Amino acid sequence: MKMQKDMVDSFQLSHRDYMKNLTVCLDRIEKEFEESREIDEICTGEWCRAIEFSLDELAKDLYSISEPRWVSQDYSRTLRNMRRRLHDLYAKYQGVQSLSEH
Repeated sequence: MKMQKDMVDSFQLSHRDYMKNLTVCLDRIEKEFEESREIDEICTGEWCRAIEFSLDELAKDLYSISEPRWVSQDYSRTLRNMRRRLHDLYAKYQGVQSLSEH
């Protein structure tokens, strides 16, 4: 029984670190995106591909996480908030991309 508890504790610790890293990644993408929105010709081909790739990869990571039944409500709320932030970034990206096409 102790071994199982150790395994669960180890998994929780690793999972917590993974979630922290995803949050840092999302923060970094948001910051870079907001800074680049101030530039006139922001949606150059290379920039658009890079931001789209980053958003897609982060979405794959966030939406592939299944919530174990033993996680706290805080974890669920954190994951839901990260998904909402990513959705908002996609919306901003689409708005910026459509502006640059005109």
